[in-house]
Amino acid sequence: MNVDFKEFKRKMDRTMEHLGEEFNSVRAGRANPKVLDRITVSYYGSETPLNGVASISSPDARTLVIQPWDTKLLKDIQKAIQVSDLGINPQNDGRVIRLVFPQLTEERRRDLTKQVRKYAEDAKVAMRNIRRDGMDYVKKLKKNGEVTEDDQKKAEKDLQDLLDQYIKKVDSELAAKEKELMAI
Repeated sequence: MNVDFKEFKRKMDRTMEHLGEEFNSVRAGRANPKVLDRITVSYYGSETPLNGVASISSPDARTLVIQPWDTKLLKDIQKAIQVSDLGINPQNDGRVIRLVFPQLTEERRRDLTKQVRKYAEDAKVAMRNIRRDGMDYVKKLKKNGEVTEDDQKKAEKDLQDLLDQYIKKVDSELAAKEKELMAI
């Protein structure tokens, strides 16, 4: 009997998606609207994502322009960006907000590299926990007599192979992000 690992594979896929979102939120020296995804603005009493109250464009490699649909939000957007961890001072001209991304210093690049390594390690830990849950599931099946010992050993090997594939994906994503961060 083959043990079904679809649910564990789906959880690992979600972990990879989350890692991609984390990596996208890390600024790599060029203007990327994704860095604003975590920023929310109070809009009619509820916290709303910035991209839900304004259009965000990138006229050049180092600038983002935020044009709110309601100009009354300019000050709130400016304040939200200032209190975020972006480290960029927004420029408000009364109609739009400009974010000018400075060239990253060598020290800042190293800090960002440490940050993405931590994100990658967190993803690996989450995947190992998913594998552990899968192993527990297989042991429970064996205890209930639903699988033989040979099936259990094969299932555990399949789970380990699945984990190894995802760890390689994490490592390759990490290497690509580090290369992007260290590129001048």
